[in-house]
Amino acid sequence: MNSPPPSGHADGPSDEPSPISDEQLESFLREAAEGGGAATPKEPSARARMVAARLRDQEEPAPWRAPRPAPKRRRRWGTVVGVVALAAVAVIALRPSLVTDHLPGGGAEAAASPTPLPAETARPTGAPGGTDGARQATREHPFRGSPALRWADGADAIELPEARAVAGMSKADAELALRRTKEFLVAANLDPDVIAGGRPDKALGLLDPEAQKDLLPDQRRGLREPSREYDPTGLFSRFDPDEVRLAGEVVKVRGRMSLAGGKPGEIKVHADYTFVYPLAKSDGGDHVERTIVRREITTLLLDPDRWYATPGKLAIEEYKVNTFNTACDVYDGYLHPVFPEDRTRATGPSVDPYDRSGEMRETQGEECGTVTRT
Repeated sequence: MNSPPPSGHADGPSDEPSPISDEQLESFLREAAEGGGAATPKEPSARARMVAARLRDQEEPAPWRAPRPAPKRRRRWGTVVGVVALAAVAVIALRPSLVTDHLPGGGAEAAASPTPLPAETARPTGAPGGTDGARQATREHPFRGSPALRWADGADAIELPEARAVAGMSKADAELALRRTKEFLVAANLDPDVIAGGRPDKALGLLDPEAQKDLLPDQRRGLREPSREYDPTGLFSRFDPDEVRLAGEVVKVRGRMSLAGGKPGEIKVHADYTFVYPLAKSDGGDHVERTIVRREITTLLLDPDRWYATPGKLAIEEYKVNTFNTACDVYDGYLHPVFPEDRTRATGPSVDPYDRSGEMRETQGEECGTVTRT
C-alpha cells in the first residue's frame, strides 16, 4: 500500500524524498491558487501577538499591543498551521456591585456560593454580566469579582460532543479524535507543571511528526530559544515560576467543542475555550491578578491509509489565541500577569476578555487598548 502525499492526493509523490524541484512546486502552487491546479493549499493566518498591562489605577486603562504578523510559511501538506493575534489587557472600569448588591442573590452571598453555569453548547449572544469588579481577588477567593466564578473547573469543563462517523472514518475514530483533542488542551493549558513554566512534552507527544513537519520543530525551537517569531505561548499557557505561581489549584474554563468531516480520511475537531488563571507573586503576598487566555484550535485525525500520518496522533490545522493581562512586548516563552505597580496608561479601544460572543480578534497593527475587567 502506498502512502499518499502530504498534499492530500493518494496518488501523488512522496514528500520525503521529493522528486519535485522547488521551482516545479512553486509553479504548481501558483497554478493552484489561480484555479488551474489540482489543489489549493490554505494560507496560514497571521502570527501576531497583542498583549499589554493593566491600569495604574482604576482610572487609567492598561495597554495592549498587536505586533506585526510573522512571515507566512509554505507547509508540506494540504492543510496548514495558522496563528493569529494574541490579544490584550485587563482593567476594571465599572463597579457592577452598585447594581447587583441590591438585587436578589447579589452581593457577597452570591459570591460565596455562585450558581454554576450549564455547559456551553453554542456561541453566546453577548458578554456575561452580574459580577463585581470592585471585589479584590485573594488567594482564598481567586475568582472573586470575575464571571469565571461560575465556570467549571479545569478539565471537567471540556465536555466532548457526541461522536459520529464522518469523512469515511468510523465513530470510534471520531471518539479518538475528540478524546485526543481534549488531552491536548489539558496538557497544553491545564497541566500544573506546564503552567509553572515546564516543557509541554505530553502535549507535543500527542502531535503527529509525519503531518507536522514544520510545527513541531518550530515549537521546540520556541521552547529552547523563545522569540517573537517562535513564541510557545501561541499554543501553551506557561508562566515564569520565578515571577508568579498559580493561586490555588483551580483554573476556570469555559467553551465548547464540535466535530466535522473534512476531506476523505480527515476528521476535524474545532475547540474554542477560555482559560482563567489566578496568579500571585512567587515571593509572597495575598494580591491576585488574573490572566485570561482564549484559544481556538482545529485538530485533525488523519487516516494513515490516505495520508502521511501516524495512527492515533493529531495534526493541527489552525490555531488562534487572544491573551489578556499579560505584559507588552515580552517574548521569553512565558505569559506575564501585570500587577498594580507595573500598570501603565493606554489609549486604545476597550474589550471585554470574557465576551465569547464574537470571533477571535485578529489585528495587524501596533496599537494599544483597554479591557473592562479581569
